[in-house]
Amino acid sequence: MEISPKENAHFFSNNIILSVDRSSFKSESSTSKEKQSCCGGIKIFLGALSFVYFAKALSGSYLKSTITQIERRFDIPSSLVGVIDGSFEIGNLLIIILVSYFGANLHRPRIIGAGCLIMSAGTFLIAVPQFFMGRYRYERFPSTINSTLGLSPCLQDKNQTPLSALEKSEAKINAGCEKEAGSSMWIYVLLGNLLRGIGETPIQPLGIAYIDDYAVEENAALYIGCVQTVAIIGPIFGFLLGSLCAKLYVDIGFVDLDSVTISPKDVQWVGAWWLGYLIAGVISVLAGIPFWFLPKHLPKPESRKGSSTSSEHSKFIIEENKDQHTSYWQQAKLAEMAKDFLPSLKNLFGNPVYILYLCASIIQFNSLIGMVTYKPKYIEQQYGQTSSKTNFVIGLINIPAVAFGMFSGGLIMKKFGIGVLGAAKLSLGSSFLGYLLLLSLFAMGCGTPGVAGLTVPYHGTKPTADYEPAVFSECNSGCSCSRDAWEPVCGEDGVTFASACLAGCRASSGTGKSTVFFNCSCVGTSESSQSSSAVVGPCQKGNECPKMFLYFLVISVITSYTLSVGGTPGYMLLLRCIKPHLKSFALGIYTLAIRVLAGIPAPVYFGVAIDTTCLRWGSKRCGGRGACRLYDSSALRHVYLGLTLVLGTVSIFFSVAVLWVLRKRSSPQDEILSANGERGTCGTKSRNDNFVNSDRLIQSTYWPEKETRL
Repeated sequence: MEISPKENAHFFSNNIILSVDRSSFKSESSTSKEKQSCCGGIKIFLGALSFVYFAKALSGSYLKSTITQIERRFDIPSSLVGVIDGSFEIGNLLIIILVSYFGANLHRPRIIGAGCLIMSAGTFLIAVPQFFMGRYRYERFPSTINSTLGLSPCLQDKNQTPLSALEKSEAKINAGCEKEAGSSMWIYVLLGNLLRGIGETPIQPLGIAYIDDYAVEENAALYIGCVQTVAIIGPIFGFLLGSLCAKLYVDIGFVDLDSVTISPKDVQWVGAWWLGYLIAGVISVLAGIPFWFLPKHLPKPESRKGSSTSSEHSKFIIEENKDQHTSYWQQAKLAEMAKDFLPSLKNLFGNPVYILYLCASIIQFNSLIGMVTYKPKYIEQQYGQTSSKTNFVIGLINIPAVAFGMFSGGLIMKKFGIGVLGAAKLSLGSSFLGYLLLLSLFAMGCGTPGVAGLTVPYHGTKPTADYEPAVFSECNSGCSCSRDAWEPVCGEDGVTFASACLAGCRASSGTGKSTVFFNCSCVGTSESSQSSSAVVGPCQKGNECPKMFLYFLVISVITSYTLSVGGTPGYMLLLRCIKPHLKSFALGIYTLAIRVLAGIPAPVYFGVAIDTTCLRWGSKRCGGRGACRLYDSSALRHVYLGLTLVLGTVSIFFSVAVLWVLRKRSSPQDEILSANGERGTCGTKSRNDNFVNSDRLIQSTYWPEKETRL
């Protein structure tokens, strides 16, 4: 059968159409599969990174919750605890440059996994001293130890105590000294926190860059926002874990709890601080496991292929001749980077808005870091709360207020279309109102507890104008008491005594926490009182203190929210006043300055200032000054809040200067654009040199901007 040319052409065209349809179907199918695998891979990475953010935030906040526990366990002052807290930032700074530079070219998921292992090793190392330094021994002296044997707390004659008992007591003390003399176990805590800082370093820069490289561009901001949201949940669980562990005695499982004579309200109480670090270490290990099975690269989304918008992809634009020109291109790029470094630095520091905002941020972070670090200690000492309750309150009330404040700041900017000038005003207003509220906390304090011989005289409730502290008095002159003893008892007259011996008690009944002392010659209003009694533990603070604590919580939550509202506008102000090609460099300088000039020194000098308010220092078993046992509540309040407010006030002056420069450099047209919901600029003067045009910034795809758009 002969086929006509027309039919042949028709058959040929049908075959072509069918083949084209099949090829297009195959390409669509492969594209959908690639897109599905890409989305699946990035979502797995997102879930793993979110869990890592949760783990590192949990361990970091748990360290803050155990500040007072570590101080008491190792008998160290607050200034040394500040050094331990700042060691995390030191560890982070040691390798941040290496990780940022080399990490982008290596297997980023595995580097993050290795960081998690290092972070968990550091967390475990912090808990190690608990298993090598023996059982915790709070201050006990022969006079009070033997009170459980039915002897008089007031030893009128040392021969009254059986010699064997004294010898055993001295032998135990000497043995403990030999064990403790050659070691300072707190160094392991410092080294562990240093390792935590090293392990945490690659998580943020490499993790966020990985998401930005392989996520669909319109989803990148949402993914990063999810990670940051999970990171806020971490501290809540960290402080709640600290609250739980603080309820448990430090040597739980190793000693008979019925023999413990102190309660969680005692200043010598130490909770199971080490237990939380073991839990946090296990969580860090689990968080790092998925990264060892993730690929080095994920398939690029179709919308990102062939695009130069990705910060990582732009480094490797030359694809075809990469093998031939890699070395030459890298050398040329390194030479260009070295050549442009000083001009870029000069350009950056020539930007008055950036410099002023950097100074304001450094000083404000000094204020906030110092305040947050010692907030648990302040609540415990000022309001007589336990460590467990303090951590519970901070974790359940303060941290959610901070998270809600950050979200509110971003929401306000988006809803009202706030530009650069508006962001500066909002940041300044929130700081001013927050520190103004903080000023009211000066009136919400409790008085220093009455301790005989320290804050009040014996047989009196109020010290006279010329009163000088005196440990001994006529009422206990017949007793052989230790000057350094700190085993507080509460007399029935509401006055605390450093020990039952200094209270002049001559009889006792019961053991442990239920011990009651009788015939205390220093308790009461007259020396002839023979029926006065005392119980173990310090006296509770005045009746008005619980009410003051409630007021403090309310103002503290409002202050935390108010200060946090200005966080997002301030960050946007920083981003919008930097040229796109200098933005990464500017943020690196900003982060470095905050860590070096605020994260490291603030806990140290805050701790030194707090140490100056101590009225009674503890004594180490082998001699020397231990941790503080009693603070001057009024002086502590003025030092803690005063230092925070002074730093905050100075930062406000710099923020005012930022606003003044922006007003001076902005044109009326910029303000009109800002009021209409469009992005304002950082000014018109020297715009090409120091500031970024709003249109250019809109085109920039740098990830922090996407994050703050949420």
